[in-house]
Amino acid sequence: MLSLLCLMLFVARVFSSSTPVAGIFPQDPALRMGSSLTATCTVSPERGLHANTMYWTLNGKRLPSSTYDLLSPNCLSVTLHHLNGSQQQSGDNLVCHSGDGHVLAGSCLYVGMPPEKPVNLTCWSRNTKDLSCKWTPGGRGETFIKTKYTLKYKLRWYGRERECEDYSTGQRYTCYIPRDLALFTPYEIWVEASNQLGTATSDVITLDILDVVTTDPPDNVHVSRVGELEDQLTVRWGSPPALKDFLFQAKYQIRYRLEDSTEWKVVDDVGNQTSCRLAGLRAGTVYFVQVRCNPVGIYGSRKAGIWSDWSHPSAASTPHSERLQSGSCEPKPGEQNSTLRRELKQFFGWVRKHAYGCSGMSIKLYDQWRVWLQKSHKTRNQIL
Repeated sequence: MLSLLCLMLFVARVFSSSTPVAGIFPQDPALRMGSSLTATCTVSPERGLHANTMYWTLNGKRLPSSTYDLLSPNCLSVTLHHLNGSQQQSGDNLVCHSGDGHVLAGSCLYVGMPPEKPVNLTCWSRNTKDLSCKWTPGGRGETFIKTKYTLKYKLRWYGRERECEDYSTGQRYTCYIPRDLALFTPYEIWVEASNQLGTATSDVITLDILDVVTTDPPDNVHVSRVGELEDQLTVRWGSPPALKDFLFQAKYQIRYRLEDSTEWKVVDDVGNQTSCRLAGLRAGTVYFVQVRCNPVGIYGSRKAGIWSDWSHPSAASTPHSERLQSGSCEPKPGEQNSTLRRELKQFFGWVRKHAYGCSGMSIKLYDQWRVWLQKSHKTRNQIL
């Protein structure tokens, strides 16, 4: 970087003088990858330099004399074939030197490819007042020279074309529009890519801000045991705070996994409630749980919103099974029916003693019986 700065200062000083030492043609060309270039370095006769004593470097590396051609006592050319993409987006440094190593003149070579059409343009709003959009460069994405991406938008039926200005979100190929957006009317949005070799434009997408609303993940996610039931956990969470003042219905999804697993199991049928009981879990096992939200029907929009990110993982463990710890075996397949009949007989016998009326027949009552059954096994094991 320091050598490049010195070179720029030197070249600026040389060419600003009334009698320039030398000049390179073409100056700062933009070339497609794979193309060839012939550049000439011409020195001023007043300097007393002879071209056959000069040499060329590219990015600090001396080029072989076999690529040179002495055109006149004051002019030396160099020919480069099958150029590769520039090593840096600011261009490659092609420099002409005198025989003693002094820099006579320099030129930047911009070798790359024109941009291809940007793809996968998507947008979302977190509070109905802003809009964020992201996209993917077309093709392989690498142009080897500086390429500018500009997000543009306008109201579909009227209004002037505008450009997004905030690209400082910390993510590449993303732009943020913080304000001055209209509701209940569609926008046309597209991305333009341009560099010194050409331009390309993405497909235009049309959207209404209310149809692309998302939220922050649900907060205050808590996971807890259901009494002493070894196969269940309860999950509770809070509604998204950013949209609490808007008219919408929220759909939720839960996913959970074992502590030592990377595979998630998703629960889709949570609806708009803010609690859910997970059943059929392993006893004595740690589970990680996450929740996400999809706002639906904001201000009467008929389209589903966009799922939020998943909440930070929350964890809890199911109780250990007392029956398994006591050394008893799980029933064999042939014994399952008789075991079920025996447990149902115990359950209804217990209901006659503890429940009064039809209101007692509920899942809560069944849970109480499961707890009583586990405690009775525990007491019997302690006596034995």
